[in-house]
Amino acid sequence: MWSPRPLRIRSLAGQVLLLQLAVVAVVLLAVAAVSVHQSTVGFRDLQGQRMIAVAENVASTPVVRELLSAPSAGTVLAPEVDRAVNLSGATLAEIVTADGTVLVSSDPTRLGAAAELGASDVATGRAWSGDVVVDGRRAIAGHVPILSPAGSVLAIVAVSDDYPSLWDLLSSAGARLLLYLGIGAGLGLLGSWLLSRRIKTHTRGLEIAEIANLADHREALLHNIREGVVAVNTEGVITVLNDSAQELLDLTADAVGRRVDDVDLEPAVRQYLLSGDDSGDVVLSTASRVLALSRRTATSRGQRIGTVTTMRDSTELASLQSQLSSHKSVTDTLRAQTHEFANQLHTISGLTQLGDYDAVTDFVGTLTRRRAEISDAVTQRISDPAVAALLIAKTSLAAETGVTLVLEPDSRLRALDPELATDVITVLGNLVDNAVDVSQGGRDARISVRITDSDGITVEVADSGPGVPDSLREEIFARGVTSKPDTPGGRGVGLALVRLVSAQHGGSATVSDAPVTGGALFTVHIPRSKDG
Repeated sequence: MWSPRPLRIRSLAGQVLLLQLAVVAVVLLAVAAVSVHQSTVGFRDLQGQRMIAVAENVASTPVVRELLSAPSAGTVLAPEVDRAVNLSGATLAEIVTADGTVLVSSDPTRLGAAAELGASDVATGRAWSGDVVVDGRRAIAGHVPILSPAGSVLAIVAVSDDYPSLWDLLSSAGARLLLYLGIGAGLGLLGSWLLSRRIKTHTRGLEIAEIANLADHREALLHNIREGVVAVNTEGVITVLNDSAQELLDLTADAVGRRVDDVDLEPAVRQYLLSGDDSGDVVLSTASRVLALSRRTATSRGQRIGTVTTMRDSTELASLQSQLSSHKSVTDTLRAQTHEFANQLHTISGLTQLGDYDAVTDFVGTLTRRRAEISDAVTQRISDPAVAALLIAKTSLAAETGVTLVLEPDSRLRALDPELATDVITVLGNLVDNAVDVSQGGRDARISVRITDSDGITVEVADSGPGVPDSLREEIFARGVTSKPDTPGGRGVGLALVRLVSAQHGGSATVSDAPVTGGALFTVHIPRSKDG
């Protein structure tokens, strides 16, 4: 058997329209209820006094007092109660005996019946007005006693008027109230329709389920991609922070909705998130990671609403880059030595052809002593073979570029654990490479290296370059920038990796002015507890 399906309004605009209509209906009902209540209170107050006045008029009529005890009182006094009804517009007028029996009534069918006096205290000899129920109808009544010369109650005059119907009460409020209610209902309907249309426009015609599905897909996509995503509005408040970004920045989900300034972030990362322009890939270093960030301006309908920054963890890539730089350094050193050996062999060959064998012997001896001096100067102070080999290679490579690399006489380093030795090589190699870059081409280009392990491991590299301004001494580690004038884009992640390695060991990396060479002095300290 076919049965009709219940009507379901699925559109958001339709639901809003129905909700607004319900609100308008509730308001109209409330206004009508207030109006009915006020009309009822007004009717009770006015008619109550009026019913008492009519009852007093009847009770004070001489003929009523004279004929009250007559056998035919019900017939003789009937004109009096009828006259009271006609003059006052009351529904019912009665004279009731002291025991509550109807003696005279404007309704002949009630003669001899029990009167409905309600909560009246007229039996005490005082006039009373209030609500009573007469033949099942609610009415406002006025009761006045007829007293004997001695003050006892002989009878009671009861005059009542039925309460008007609901429609009568609304009508009595006046046509103006009905007009206002009608205008309010019309305006409410119009406003509800306009609001539903506006909502439909702003939601692009999407319904509730579609909006919810879009929000779910957005959350799933944002929180499951490997790249970190951070959105910041024009007021500097974080509006989006996916799971990857929380991990990369060491934040929690409660950072969403807070200002960037109020979140525990590295200063360089905070400054980058608050800067508003588009940028290419920028490498930043935190205490535990090297991050590659890219920022774009977010707009909606032509209005700028903030920025969106994506980030990737480049720590492993930075380590590989450092290793590649080390291999390149070794290759460059071998190339330089090959070139040097070729020149030396040509010299030996020429001396041999000239038959000057004593000169050949002296030349070879000089080369041997010079090579031994460089090796001995390093190995006598540096016991770790890997670090010593790096210093020897960097000395040769620096010499080829016209830079003198000197290991300070008070340097001392014992043999290290292989893992720690790798980190020290990373720090030392990047610092020396940076020093060579900024020193070469200058007069009396010189690099001074000091390595000590008396209180942890301390690596100091001083160069003869232009130095590092105070304003860049923190940023130079965070973003890998350099003070070298012809490389405004920075050295990449070399110095950032230096700070990262030191931070992983609980140490520090700082830069200051070099007192002897006149350039910059980079100092990296790794505490003893972390040096194996």
